[in-house]
Amino acid sequence: MPVPYYITTPIYYVNDVPHIGHAYTTIAADVAARWQRLNGRDVRFLTGTDEHGQKVMRAAAKLGRTSQEHVDITHERFKTLWTRLGIQYDDFIRTTEPRHQEVVRGFLQQLWEKGEIYPKDYAGWYSTSAERFWSDEEVAEAAWKALKSPAFPAEEAVAKLKAGELVGRCPDSGQAVEWITERNYFFRMSAYQERLLAHIEANPRCIQPENRKNEVLGFLKKPLEDLCISRPAARLPWGIPLPFAEDYVTYVWFDALSNYVSALGPVGGELHRRYWPADVHLVGKDILTFHTVYWFSMLMALGLQPPKQVYAHGWWTIKREKMSKSLGNVIDPLKLVDVFGVDATRYFLLREIPFGYDGDYSPDAAILRFNSDLVNDFSNLVHRIVKWAGTPVGEAGPLPELDAELLVVAERATAGFRAQMETLQFRDALEALWELVRAGNKYVDTAAPWALAKNGDTARLAQVLRALREVQRIVASYLHPFCPTACGEVLARLGLAGPDLRVAFDVLPAGATARAGDPLFMRLDIEPTLVALGAAPAALAAPAEAPAPKSKTPPAKEAPVSEPVAAPAAPANITYDDFAKIALRIGVVLSAEKHPNADRLLVLKVDVGEPEPRQIVAGIAKVYAPEDLVGRRITVVTNLAPAKLRGVESQGMLLAAGGSDIASILSPIHDVPAGSIVK
Repeated sequence: MPVPYYITTPIYYVNDVPHIGHAYTTIAADVAARWQRLNGRDVRFLTGTDEHGQKVMRAAAKLGRTSQEHVDITHERFKTLWTRLGIQYDDFIRTTEPRHQEVVRGFLQQLWEKGEIYPKDYAGWYSTSAERFWSDEEVAEAAWKALKSPAFPAEEAVAKLKAGELVGRCPDSGQAVEWITERNYFFRMSAYQERLLAHIEANPRCIQPENRKNEVLGFLKKPLEDLCISRPAARLPWGIPLPFAEDYVTYVWFDALSNYVSALGPVGGELHRRYWPADVHLVGKDILTFHTVYWFSMLMALGLQPPKQVYAHGWWTIKREKMSKSLGNVIDPLKLVDVFGVDATRYFLLREIPFGYDGDYSPDAAILRFNSDLVNDFSNLVHRIVKWAGTPVGEAGPLPELDAELLVVAERATAGFRAQMETLQFRDALEALWELVRAGNKYVDTAAPWALAKNGDTARLAQVLRALREVQRIVASYLHPFCPTACGEVLARLGLAGPDLRVAFDVLPAGATARAGDPLFMRLDIEPTLVALGAAPAALAAPAEAPAPKSKTPPAKEAPVSEPVAAPAAPANITYDDFAKIALRIGVVLSAEKHPNADRLLVLKVDVGEPEPRQIVAGIAKVYAPEDLVGRRITVVTNLAPAKLRGVESQGMLLAAGGSDIASILSPIHDVPAGSIVK
C-alpha cells in the first residue's frame, strides 16, 4: 500500500481578492503534493474557502445579495486562479457545505457533552474587521500607534481608553473597536496549556521553521485563556448554529479550522482513517497561533491527533511593507502569469526566497531570474542540441571520464534536491538541481557535439547525445513539480510519457531520437516587461530636470520630443593589468546581522583565508535574511579601501547581480575553500 500524504493550505477568506500571498501558499502545496506523487505516495491535497462571518454578511447586504448568493459567486475567484496556476488539488472545501457543517456541529456537541464548553457573561473590545475580542492593552497599544507616538506608555494609554479619551483600535486592521457585553460560550482551552507544551517538546518538528516554533513557545509562556467560540445569532446570523444553543452561531475560527477534518468525511470513516493526521498544514505566519494553540487544543479535547506539522511561511512584501489593499501595493498573480507564463511564475515565487522567511517582491528580480535561470540555463540546456534531435543515442555502456563526471554531478544534485524537498526548502532544492543544469551546459561546451559531427565521429556523438538527453530527462523530471508544462514538453520531446526519477545514463533505449521544438523560454527585454508588470523603468520614472538658468547664448538645437533619450555610453575597455588590480577571493560567511542604523544593510563576518575574518557591510537586506547567509560562499573584493557605511566599517565588498535592486549574490558552484583566488 502506498504511504499516505495529506497536505493542506489554509481556507482563504472569500471576501479577499486573490493576491500573490494566496498564490504563494497554494503553489508551494501543489509542488509538494506533485513531488510526493512522483515518489509513489498516496497524496491528498486540500484547499478551499472560509465563507462565514460578519464581514461576509455585510458585504453581501451592501451588494443586495443574500450571504449564500455572495459566497457562491466570490469563491469562484479562487478556483479560477488555481486553474490558471496549474494547481492540482484533490478537494476544495467550502465552509457553507453540508458535509462541513455536519462535522462542526458534531464536534461542538461532543465538546459540550464532555464539559469542555461552558456559558458565561463576557465584556470586551470587539473588532468586526478581525471578528474577535481584544484586551484593553491590545486595543490601547493599537490606538497609540495610530497616533504615531514614539513610545507606548501602557498604563497611561489604558487609563485614557477606559476614560473614553482614546479610541480603541483593532491591532490587525487599525479600525475602531466597540465595547460589547454579552453572554457567550467558551472552550476550556486553558486546560491544555501543559499538554500543548509537552506535545511540542515530544514532537520538535511539529511547528516549522524553528523560529516560528519559538514564537508559539513564547506565546505559551503566558497564561492561556479560554476561547470564546460563539456569537449571538441576533448580532451575527451568518454562521453554523450551535447544536445545544440554536440562538448562537460558531466563532469563525472554530468553524474554519475544522475544515481539515471535515473534508475527510465522518471521523472514523475510510478517508479519515487513511489520511488523518495531516502531514503538513501550510499557513502564513500571521495565522500560526490559530493553527497551533487553538487547533491543537481543540483536537486534543476531541481525542484526535494534532497534525504532524504546521509550516508557517513568511510574507511577500513591497519595499519591506506587507501588501494591503489600503496601501495599494497588492500584486495580482494573474498579471505575473500574463507576463511570464505559469511555469515561470511558479518557479520565481519558490526560487527567490527561503521558504519560511519574508521576501521583498521586485519586478527587476523576477525578470533577472527568468532570463538567467529559465532562459540562459534551463532552456539553453534543452535547445543547444536540438540540431541533432533526429540523431539516435548510442548504446548504454561504460562511461568515458567526462560523462562519468557529469553523472556524479547528477547524483549529487538530485540527492541535494531530495533532501531539501523533504523539509519544504524549495529554494534550496532548486539551487541544488541547478548545479546539474549548469554542469550540463558546461558539458556541451567541453564535449562540443558540433565538432564531433563535423569530424564524422558518430560514435562519440551518439555517446554525448545520450549523456545530454539523460541529463535533460533527469532535470525535467525533478523540475516537473515546479514547471509542469515546460518539463512535460521536454519529456514528450524525448519520447517519454512522464517524469522518470532514475539517476542513470542508461534509461533511454539505444537508438532513441528526440523531437525538435522551439525554445522553452525566450528572453524578456527589461523595459517593456516592467511596463507590462505595471512598474515603470527607472529611466522613464525619473523626475524631469530643473530648468536651466536663462542665458543670452542661443540654445543648441534640441532633438524632437518624440525621440528616445540616448542610452549612456558603454564603459571604456580596460586592459588585463587594470583588471589584475582587483583582488577577488572566495569568502565564507561566518555570521550575519542587521545593520544598527540602516534597514537595507547587513553586517557580515567573512572568512577570506586570512588570520582574522573580514567585516563587510552589504546592501542586501531586501533579498537575504541574516540567518540565510551563514555558511554561504560569496565572492569578495579584498583590496577595496575600508569605508564606513552608516557608522559601521566595511573591509571589502561582496559581488552581487542586479540593477538598482540587488537580485542575487555571486557564489561559486562548488564548495571551494575560503580564500580561493578568483581570476
